[in-house]
Amino acid sequence: MTLENLIKKYDLPVPRYTSYPTVPFWDLEKFDNQKWIKAITRAFNESNTEKGISLYIHLPYCESLCTYCGCNKRITKNHLVEEKYVETVLAEWDIYLRHFKQRPVIRELHLGGGTPTFFSPQSLNNLITRLLADCELHPQHEFSFEGHPNNTTFEHMQVLFDLGFKRISLGIQDFDEKVQKTINRIQPFDRVREATENARKIGYESINFDLIYGLPHQTRASIEKTMDFIKLLRPDRIAFYSYAHVPWKSPGQRGYSTDDLPGNVEKRALYELGKAKLSEFGYYDIGMDHFSLPQDDLYKAAKNKALHRNFMGYTICNTDLLIGLGASSISDAKYAYAQNAKKVETYQEIIATDVLATFKGHFLSDTDLSIKNFLLGILCKEEATWDQLVFKSLATKAFTDLKTMKNEGLLLTSSQGIKVTALGKAFIRNICAVFDKKLQDANTHSSELFSKAI
Repeated sequence: MTLENLIKKYDLPVPRYTSYPTVPFWDLEKFDNQKWIKAITRAFNESNTEKGISLYIHLPYCESLCTYCGCNKRITKNHLVEEKYVETVLAEWDIYLRHFKQRPVIRELHLGGGTPTFFSPQSLNNLITRLLADCELHPQHEFSFEGHPNNTTFEHMQVLFDLGFKRISLGIQDFDEKVQKTINRIQPFDRVREATENARKIGYESINFDLIYGLPHQTRASIEKTMDFIKLLRPDRIAFYSYAHVPWKSPGQRGYSTDDLPGNVEKRALYELGKAKLSEFGYYDIGMDHFSLPQDDLYKAAKNKALHRNFMGYTICNTDLLIGLGASSISDAKYAYAQNAKKVETYQEIIATDVLATFKGHFLSDTDLSIKNFLLGILCKEEATWDQLVFKSLATKAFTDLKTMKNEGLLLTSSQGIKVTALGKAFIRNICAVFDKKLQDANTHSSELFSKAI
């Protein structure tokens, strides 16, 4: 089967697999906060001393709407909201601290959004300083934050660097002016260059650029233009994501039609072109949608098969406990997931009553845990060893699908497990979907649940 036919066949709505089970298939009826607290203290007690824990803080505010964005955000120019939000996050963290019998060892800390640099340097300093006051730092801790090139100042970077942040991720998406105007993400190349140079001048060890392929009005020429700018700035990492067109979830995407988007075959061609250019520039293909220069820790982790994946995406920090703070944040306590209330006001009102703002979650069965670890092997190592519970969970159709994918050259199977081929990397989400018992039991590829794989 030709690559074009494979793309047409597998361009189906499937999860991105930052968790298993994925959020739409969580068993919400069995979730309650008391059980959640037991799950998180269990994970904490098992992993805190040796591995440490991860923290994700969702800072949802943005001054303007980027119409492509599917994240949970709040658009405002009123910066008076900063103080109350910071105090609420700290109050939430204090609730968790009361359930821990020892000081947390922080291995990983990430500020996401929204736009974290919507917050002033003073607000961020207040948040991080007080957050870490009752914590220990893991010897190999990694602190990172996301920034918008237009409002991430030298002072932002310096304050966070002084607090221990050594990695910055800048949201670029595309350098083409027509594309930027369509998605309302206008940022001149000179501003991106200034932000990049400032980060290097201060001493940041790793700079990531987020790029997206499949955006409205993108062409091969515009991708080449974007990649030429990448060559000039040479960030240490690149996240080259597939655009997720989900207008039922993100109304801002209704500002353009599907006629403005590249078709599935052309969209994949944009990715392959970008990938080829990055390879030419010395970047290595890491995991799914990520690229890295060889000196970066992401490349080293991938080479040593130590890459990990969680709700923050790919990371070098293989912790068993990720606590999400802030509106809409999701936590992963190894044995359970939980998500906070999405609306800022609701989140703040609940935390004000001195209880956690988690409103839904899922407790993993033994089979769930086995499938979760199996999928992590596929996504992080491009291979996975058979597990008895995984094998038993497969329906007859799954074995047929695996045989078909093997014949198509997407994977290799043996008595030990499976390996993803170079061709199969383009369809890794589809391969994972074969082992997704919840998805297979539901027998759905609903476009209302997931973005398309290609």
